[in-house]
Amino acid sequence: MSEESGGASGAAPGRGQHTASGFGRVLVAVYAVFALSATARSVVQLALEFDDAPVAYLLSAFAALVYVVATVALVKGGPRWTRVATIAISVELVGVLAVGTLTVIDPELFPDATVWSAFGQGYGYVPLILPVVGLWWVRRHRGGSGATASR
Repeated sequence: MSEESGGASGAAPGRGQHTASGFGRVLVAVYAVFALSATARSVVQLALEFDDAPVAYLLSAFAALVYVVATVALVKGGPRWTRVATIAISVELVGVLAVGTLTVIDPELFPDATVWSAFGQGYGYVPLILPVVGLWWVRRHRGGSGATASR
């Protein structure tokens, strides 16, 4: 009964509050859009075109999974989910940099584009910028036991 209003004493303060409004909400929305679009794209590619570029399409599926995990972790909040978000977003950054570099150096490796190809060129370079912003935001709002609730 008093869980909703009385829970502000310490156990649940960071849980989702940091993404309930402001820039946190925008960040989650962008991650959710990428999770949805990357998942839809990879499902279609894997189902209909897998033989054309299996590595690229498997990378698209992996990117989709990373975006889904990052989105869920950002929404959940709390110390454990913050750690999960940090790991997922770090994997995203490494993936964008690695795949982006490989697609620029040797485009033949990926006959079809992924969300991370050419550093996210097909998506306005948002895949390159998003993990940098995401890591900055998570680090800024990490704060332990209640610092996240103060803004």
